[in-house]
Amino acid sequence: MKLSRPWLLPFVPFYYLGSLFVKKMYDWGIWNSTAYDFPVITVGNISVGGTGKSPFVEYLLKQFSSNYKLATLSRGYGRTTQGFQLLTETNTAGEVGDEPLQFKINYPDVLVAVDANRRNGIDQLKSLHPNIEGIILDDAFQHRKVTGGLQIVLTPYYKLYSEDCSLPAGDLRESKSAANRADIIVVTKCPLNLSKEEQKQIQHKLKLVSHQRLFFVGIRYSEFVKSATEEVLFSDFNKEPFKLVTGIANPQPLLNFLNEEEASFKHENFKDHHNFTSEELSQLASYKRILTTEKDFMRLKSVERLNNKLFYLPIEICFLEKEQEFLSRVTSFLKS
Repeated sequence: MKLSRPWLLPFVPFYYLGSLFVKKMYDWGIWNSTAYDFPVITVGNISVGGTGKSPFVEYLLKQFSSNYKLATLSRGYGRTTQGFQLLTETNTAGEVGDEPLQFKINYPDVLVAVDANRRNGIDQLKSLHPNIEGIILDDAFQHRKVTGGLQIVLTPYYKLYSEDCSLPAGDLRESKSAANRADIIVVTKCPLNLSKEEQKQIQHKLKLVSHQRLFFVGIRYSEFVKSATEEVLFSDFNKEPFKLVTGIANPQPLLNFLNEEEASFKHENFKDHHNFTSEELSQLASYKRILTTEKDFMRLKSVERLNNKLFYLPIEICFLEKEQEFLSRVTSFLKS
């Protein structure tokens, strides 16, 4: 078992009992969970941060938004606005959150909304756009007030939920058994050369129930880095040293990639969804070239002092195998 904060282990039973109480209230029907008569896909996890939800939502949009009228609904973590809001491309990350803004900019024809109350957000989307053919809920698996018709749970290769424990010593916000509600389990951030034998070992560790399907995905990095105005081959960008700035839950896969490419860089790491101060922005402006993630780019691109020096490295989801099986499963659900 991997403990993130072992010194907090004595407090785990209290958190576990609290989360178990909530689970049982919904399981026994004492608290109501709303299901829908149109396709609602939930992409989430049972741990906190770093499982790759945003790239996976973008993968779904890339695969299905050209054939179906889709919407996404997120909480909009760290935003300055309240309640339901339908995004436009002119919104800022501060107003709506970095990840929803990323969805909207990359897929402008998709309806992207934020609302901490997922039930209200779904009702608003359907009221404003009755012709929606599917809604993807970003990071909503643990929100039991809403039940998705197709529930996808992500767990990272480097820290499977089966090898974790409850908060506050570990990173699980629900018990391991909560994953049994999922229809699909996806192991994310896998090495692209993950062997069949290790896949079998992981499947054994996760202890899937009979109705579940398991898939393995990795990350593929783009050949290009992008700024607000240009696109440059990474191989050219990598010829000179640069500053790497990250504000994501787990930057290690990116660090591994850059080290494999023998990049010369200095890394400054901030917490997930970090709001940069004026002092920090002034410090960043002193660097000649900055590489960051696309999510961080959404928060930094409006800073004029960083114009022409701020680049991000796009990523995309890559299935190790059985991609067509996964796509067929989602297609069947959307058609229903």
